[in-house]
Amino acid sequence: MFRMPRAAAAAAATALVATVLGAAPAATAGAPAATADTPDGDRLQRQFASAAAEFGVPEDLLLALAYQQTRWESHGGAPSTTGNYGVAGLTRVDPAAVPAGADGPQLHTLDAAAALVGRPAGELAADPAQNLRGAAALLAHYQREAGRAPDGDPGAWYPAVARFGGNARSPFADRVFATLRTGAERTTADGRHVRLAASPALRVDRPAEPPADTTDTAEPRGAAAVADCPAGLDCDFRPAAYALTDPKDPTSYGNYTEANRPADGQRIQYVVLHDTEGGYDGSLATFRNPSSQASAHYLVRSSDGHVTQLVDNGDVAWHAGNKTFNMHGIGIEHEGYAFPKDRPTWYSEQLYQSSAALVRHLAARYGVPLDREHVLGHDDVPGPVQANVAGMHWDPGTFWDWAHYLELLGAPLPGPSGPPAVGETVVVSPAFDTNRPPVNGTSDRPENFVYLRTGPSPDAPLLNGGTRDASDWRDKAVTGARYVVAEVAGDWTAIWYDGQKAWFANPGGSAAVRDTRPGRTVLTPRPGAAAIPVYGRAYPEAAAYRGHPSIPVQQVVPLSATVPAGQAYPAADAEPVRGDFYYARNIGGDAPEDRTLVVGCDAYYPVRYNHRLAYLKSTDVQGGSAKPVC
Repeated sequence: MFRMPRAAAAAAATALVATVLGAAPAATAGAPAATADTPDGDRLQRQFASAAAEFGVPEDLLLALAYQQTRWESHGGAPSTTGNYGVAGLTRVDPAAVPAGADGPQLHTLDAAAALVGRPAGELAADPAQNLRGAAALLAHYQREAGRAPDGDPGAWYPAVARFGGNARSPFADRVFATLRTGAERTTADGRHVRLAASPALRVDRPAEPPADTTDTAEPRGAAAVADCPAGLDCDFRPAAYALTDPKDPTSYGNYTEANRPADGQRIQYVVLHDTEGGYDGSLATFRNPSSQASAHYLVRSSDGHVTQLVDNGDVAWHAGNKTFNMHGIGIEHEGYAFPKDRPTWYSEQLYQSSAALVRHLAARYGVPLDREHVLGHDDVPGPVQANVAGMHWDPGTFWDWAHYLELLGAPLPGPSGPPAVGETVVVSPAFDTNRPPVNGTSDRPENFVYLRTGPSPDAPLLNGGTRDASDWRDKAVTGARYVVAEVAGDWTAIWYDGQKAWFANPGGSAAVRDTRPGRTVLTPRPGAAAIPVYGRAYPEAAAYRGHPSIPVQQVVPLSATVPAGQAYPAADAEPVRGDFYYARNIGGDAPEDRTLVVGCDAYYPVRYNHRLAYLKSTDVQGGSAKPVC
């Protein structure tokens, strides 16, 4: 996430999504939700059937399309980042917020659908039944305009589905038909149970691919003229700026560092997820302006999941606010907001799907484990030194659905395992849809964390003097993070966190489950140490620079945090990593020893220390190397 002035961000968000009049009021906190066993539990399923029958659309097709839009969630009528409304994700976007030449019918499907069914647009946004009627009417309209009569064969509807998705080259239609083949079943956040039976033998009449879009003629440098994306993902390459901001100063360049990862020794270990705090086009413009001094390797658009690569993966993008994580990470920006308040309130399903497909591809290419110690949010990245800790970012925010994202990565959270025992490693895993802790400035909304307290009681103070602000991670443990159990008291579990015991309600193991992966390394301070230091970056020791007289020595300074004796923290990797520092001074790489990687003998274990990762020296821990690794 790069910073945008608050007023500008609010204005951009207001312009992006038009207000829908007559939207349903927010759900009442604590109101009982319907379940599959209540009279209302299957209401949404019946509404799908009714809308499909009324407009001659195959019911399974309507179910699959809405699943790919929202996973059948209505979000209380609130819009997504790019103005999707309701169960079917119908769109209403202010044309003033759309760049010249980019506006089109796909951004106004809410109004088009409302006209087809003769109901106000606000009613379609707020009422799931009317929203589905509008989506079905629009699909039937698109089918007729494609020269095909609406019929009961879902496989004949490919052109209509592709048009509904707004981009014939995007994978949206393919994902809809893949969902038809696999089926789906879930209970929504408001308790509606919906099921789509699998049709594995479905045959799809898929038209030939349209010609590629060649409207962007900007030439990227080097080998990345073609985006590094998995097959079938809609990607392009639009290079981030690589230029001087002062023509007289060769060190005054942006927005990334040329390198040759991983061949130059900078192993790619992490993927870091961000949100843009603005729209896709504004974010793209920011990264292509060298004065921004910021970049990411990729940018994912919310409306259709389109992916733009901006920096070659061999180069170092400036995204994490921590050089170690920049050197060893790939940064992916997602169009959206970490804390919307009156802005759009959810990330689109197409954004999740495209991002996960991209991360699976990158993880396979670079050997990045698909877990929450390697697939990170910006909020997981530590401050490199103590002065930076308070200002570190906290995107993608508390309502990023990590559990769903991990499922899309093919690395779901472990299943229920009962109450944990002292000394076991657990994975934080509250049920996202029903996990609704109070957060300042929001109504009842799913969140991805549990609050941590100083004792085993709901009346105990929040940890570290924390608050209920979404930006305050001092008192929160987020989904997917792993910790060692320090104590158990009834329905409460304490973990080692930030150098102390942190308590959270965990009845029956419902908020944290046992880590079932074999071979996990748990670290404790070396014998005889009262406490050991914690580091925010993994830099080499001073002696490593002796053969590099032109490279300034980078200080190895611990954070103020420590790990006291008796505490335990899970290592992200079984083996430590050697400290390193990549020296890149001039834009042309022509300074003495420019583009040199300094590698030390001191080695570090990355650990989950609090809500963020941190590093422990291997010589400081029990079970680590007793001496430097070289």
